[in-house]
Amino acid sequence: MKIRFIYICIVLNFVFSTQLNAQHKIISNHYAKALKNVTDIMVNDVTSPVAASRYYAYINLASYETNAFFINTSYPSFSGTLNGFFIDKSKVLVDSFDTSLATILSLYMAGEKFLPSGIELRKPIDSIAKVYASNAYYNNSYQLAKGIVEQVIAYAKLDGFTKLSGMQRYTPKPGLGFWKPTPPVFMASIEPNWGKLRTFLIDSSKQFTTPVPIAFDTAISSKFYTLAKEVYNYSKHATKQQQDIAMFWDCNPFAVQQIGHVEFGLKKISPGGHWLGIVGIACNSKKLTLTKTALVHTLLSVTLADAFIACWQEKYTSDRVRPVTVVQYFFNPKWQPLLQTPPFPEYVSGHSVASSAAAIVLTKIFGDGFAFTDNTEVEFGLPIRKFTSFNAAAKEASISRLYGGIHFRDAIEQGIWLGDQVGLFVNQKTSSYIKNIK
Repeated sequence: MKIRFIYICIVLNFVFSTQLNAQHKIISNHYAKALKNVTDIMVNDVTSPVAASRYYAYINLASYETNAFFINTSYPSFSGTLNGFFIDKSKVLVDSFDTSLATILSLYMAGEKFLPSGIELRKPIDSIAKVYASNAYYNNSYQLAKGIVEQVIAYAKLDGFTKLSGMQRYTPKPGLGFWKPTPPVFMASIEPNWGKLRTFLIDSSKQFTTPVPIAFDTAISSKFYTLAKEVYNYSKHATKQQQDIAMFWDCNPFAVQQIGHVEFGLKKISPGGHWLGIVGIACNSKKLTLTKTALVHTLLSVTLADAFIACWQEKYTSDRVRPVTVVQYFFNPKWQPLLQTPPFPEYVSGHSVASSAAAIVLTKIFGDGFAFTDNTEVEFGLPIRKFTSFNAAAKEASISRLYGGIHFRDAIEQGIWLGDQVGLFVNQKTSSYIKNIK
């Protein structure tokens, strides 16, 4: 396994740029570049997949709402559409502003407020201020962005996140069938109460119910033993292509590499960050306007946020053991999967849920058969991969969990089902928004 972006007590220096053209005009591809700066901070902060999905949702929402402030006939606000979300325009008294400028400012300003290390985003904000010093609308644009961001922050404060730290902590249950901390560092479980958060578009985390997972059973004739044997066999006989697929979709912010007695943190992008990288590629390929780009990013990010909330509800309901624990018990006490096992229960596969939901929504927007080249993981030492459609990418992301040895097949299959349900429901509730993109 390649060691990618090893950090040992290193403080990264982020280099930000507004990437303006000669006329200082903000265009659509600047949106993806600005969001990439946000993603870089999340990677450096080792942001969990669920937390990253929440941050992306609110940051993109703030940016789109700023853009849609005065053009809500063609591109309406999500006020009244998202669960519990309302924008009070009377609190933002701005007569004239630069829409594109305000849109990018709100993205950075929301990131500054939401992310633990968001202060780093003050740098591009200050950079924009210098470039636009002579712009007559700069101050109004800044105030508009500030007013919208403040209302999105107020909305976020009511989603239940602030209560999570005071809830009962997770304690592993006795018995081999339940999740246990996994090697190499045996971390405590991540966000066991995430399923209690307010959702954005789906009714609740329990709206779609997956089947009860195949029960743990030590009998060689059992279905569970067959699941475990399949994971073990793939680890012994995986092809180079299967290994490459597993590595490409790893997306584990918690990975740790051990060399001797020294542990190295491998900082990587989250599943949500990977898919937002893909949607940036798609928006640039289609040369969408800045407004449409902000809308697509918002639709995808709230979808991912809901997908993770639904997934985490199931994970801590079924509380199923990970393959590494089972394979070491059944077959080989020294066995390790190709990918490092993330610190939370196995059923259902989070990447399967998120990827399937993302593919459903993006296919509705861009069409089936939308081919693209995914270079999202290049900076982490991995080559590009080409896909014939979003569905093809989602299927590959899902099966990668089996190739990597971190999920059983039924968790992947039911994860795909759950993601499909979330994606289809999002498409239904946001059809009036999606039609404006095409």
